[in-house]
Amino acid sequence: MTTITIEEAQDKLSQLIDQLAPGEKLVITRNAQPIAQLIGLPAEIHHPVPGRGRGKLVVLSEDEDHLKGFEGDMS
Repeated sequence: MTTITIEEAQDKLSQLIDQLAPGEKLVITRNAQPIAQLIGLPAEIHHPVPGRGRGKLVVLSEDEDHLKGFEGDMS
């Protein structure tokens, strides 16, 4: 956990925010006493988009011969 004075935080706030890693804590102090805390937010979770992989799979054979031996797995 990093500690910085309020004066330093005011001068460099934008830069401090840009450098703050997800979950990282930055304590801001005044007169050597903690008064505030900045915490980096977690990175955005990307959700899969339906249809995004369309066209990336090419079926080379339409017959059922390539499925022989997998009958038990296809239920």
